[in-house]
Amino acid sequence: MLELGVKFLISYFIGSLMGAMIVGKLRGGVDIREMGSGNAGGTNALRTQGALFALGVVIIDIGKGVIGAGLVPGLEIPFVAADPIISRTWLTLCCATAVVLGHVWPIYHNFKGGKGAGTYIGTLIFLGPQLIIGVVFVWAWVLVMTGFVGLATMTAASALPIYLGIWFLPDGQPLFIYSVVMAAFIIFWHRSNIQRMRNGTEHRNTAVMIFKRKGGGSSHDQS
Repeated sequence: MLELGVKFLISYFIGSLMGAMIVGKLRGGVDIREMGSGNAGGTNALRTQGALFALGVVIIDIGKGVIGAGLVPGLEIPFVAADPIISRTWLTLCCATAVVLGHVWPIYHNFKGGKGAGTYIGTLIFLGPQLIIGVVFVWAWVLVMTGFVGLATMTAASALPIYLGIWFLPDGQPLFIYSVVMAAFIIFWHRSNIQRMRNGTEHRNTAVMIFKRKGGGSSHDQS
């Protein structure tokens, strides 16, 4: 259990390295948590700081997901022996979960982070790269149909375990369980978006919509 605990914490600490805060530091101390929606994610970065700033945020947030899921489980740590009782698959999934949790509740930034979608995608790049195209397709389809980034993110996250459940059970049970947990987390972390959609105040990105509609609410982050 020592190996699991140590590597879980390492992944969590890596997840706590917020792309928004790192890029903001390089840009002279910009803190996007004090701007726009107050969310330290790519959407708020794009709205408040522009495309280049947002690109840096997304690269870091996705990259740490890859590191947490892909590199940390295989680390050889002094005085921490590999535990033969722990499945390497479940160790990897625990580290993947930890890096996403670190992004949402970063210890370095008063536990105020983003909503986890970008870092989750980073873990999938290692855990199931063949799944990325489908996830992105669902996300893009919902976005261009509705204009809601948050709804697109929740739908894409929810579609993945449905797909895995139909086509990959029982052999793919570990990844299926991970995707279910992540989908539930992402919906929970987007509960404010759900409330704003119910109230009719959620920001709608009409510029990307195929069928444009009138209306739209105040600018709130959805990622």
